[in-house]
Amino acid sequence: MQQPKRRKYRKDFRGKVRGISHRGSSISYGEYGLKILGRGWVTARQIEAARRAITGSLKRKGRVWVRVFADKPVSGRAAGKRMGGGKGDVEFWVAVVTPGKIAFEVAGVPEEAARDAFERAGAKLPYKTKFVKREEE
Repeated sequence: MQQPKRRKYRKDFRGKVRGISHRGSSISYGEYGLKILGRGWVTARQIEAARRAITGSLKRKGRVWVRVFADKPVSGRAAGKRMGGGKGDVEFWVAVVTPGKIAFEVAGVPEEAARDAFERAGAKLPYKTKFVKREEE
């Protein structure tokens, strides 16, 4: 599962997720991509589940790139805890995504196989997704 090796600070504020994705919104490595159309958090577990769905569907053919990384810690506290006592421990890691972000890329497989793989992966993610092809120059 994804999480950074080191961080300057252990815990983050929740933050606001605004705007659209400018960086990471075009295909850089592969031939086909899975674009996220929603806004919010994708957990490391969801990213890993989608990655496994892609590699399993492609029967380990071709090359897969994961373009999102869960680098934001989310802390939690037990329900029913009284106020005070500080911020809770880090429970899981998330990647912040905005509309237009390319989450996965694939190369070296037929388009139909990539489409099927991304459909399976999209089912593991909490937002609507879209299959995109690299624009020929």
